[in-house]
Amino acid sequence: MQKINYQKELDRLLLSLEKEERIPSLLLHSCCAPCSSYVLEYLSRYFSITVFYYNPNISPKEEYVKRLEEQKRLIASMECSHPVHILDAEYDPERFFAMARGMETLPEGGARCHACYEMRLREAAQAAKAGGFDYFTTTLTISPLKKSETLNAIGAKLEQEYGVSYLYSDFKKKNGYKRSTELSREYGLYRQNYCGCVFSKREAERREKTKEQQ
Repeated sequence: MQKINYQKELDRLLLSLEKEERIPSLLLHSCCAPCSSYVLEYLSRYFSITVFYYNPNISPKEEYVKRLEEQKRLIASMECSHPVHILDAEYDPERFFAMARGMETLPEGGARCHACYEMRLREAAQAAKAGGFDYFTTTLTISPLKKSETLNAIGAKLEQEYGVSYLYSDFKKKNGYKRSTELSREYGLYRQNYCGCVFSKREAERREKTKEQQ
């Protein structure tokens, strides 16, 4: 099966929007301020964006609040082509733990992570439908550790279920991840050393301990 170039798909759509001189609405699920920085800089030229902060996977609560406040600070500080708003969803960690039950020992990037992606994207799709947004998508594809094929397949499925267009992406392309690190330094953003959940934190601590012992 031929691999899809999601960046080219996005380029085609953005070119079409420019020609139409249309600014559609986009609900952008964001995992954190650093990952959203490049995406906001890039997409705010073409969309009216509302950042959807829904991440019940993040633990502990203090970490969740810290990342949320950084997201709000970035939105307030960043100069974007069109105004950016934020929709702060309820913090419900028990939903994440219920979803992860039975998958606690699975490695990072496997089935547990995929289920977590879908849980968060599903909430975004539901919010996009309820809010009458033209598109929904996620910043998650900017991470070098996350496969755009997996995330876009989930988005395509939810697009069919909810009837809201999913914006296909691979934000790590065009040096997107590199640009996000530059913007993080520019705005002094807190950059976490683990994805968010207790399992990824445990894995990060294990890697750090192994590094120290070498």
